[in-house]
Amino acid sequence: MLKLRLSRGGTKKRPVYKIVVAESKFARDGRFIEKLGFFNPLLPKEKKERIGLESERIKYWLSQGAQPTTRVARILGENNFIPMPASGNNPNKAIPKKERNKEAEASKEGSSEGEKPAADAPKVEAKKEEAKPAADAPKVEAKKE
Repeated sequence: MLKLRLSRGGTKKRPVYKIVVAESKFARDGRFIEKLGFFNPLLPKEKKERIGLESERIKYWLSQGAQPTTRVARILGENNFIPMPASGNNPNKAIPKKERNKEAEASKEGSSEGEKPAADAPKVEAKKEEAKPAADAPKVEAKKE
């Protein structure tokens, strides 16, 4: 399957990407069919030098069935080659994992007061109690030695 994707270039901590057409099984920075443009994420969004695209070749490869990756789809959407893709929404990504788990448990317990959530709650508590002695046991054995 053909993909329009980014291929990384540049130096350490100074990325510059080529927008290329490549077979999906090829490595990210490996073999590609054709270079269609570039993307420099270090420049401000207002500068024209941030993105360079070859419009005719991009339209050709899209007509041939090449699928853009999510990042390339956003770049092409901003430049009106394709409709802008729907923006993803993952508000939990910014929350640390430990706090996410606490919020998930709280939402399960408080979401509905039906019979099923009440039946699930003791199971979760039982698992926690079982896990605690197992975690404490090696510490006790280590102290005896």
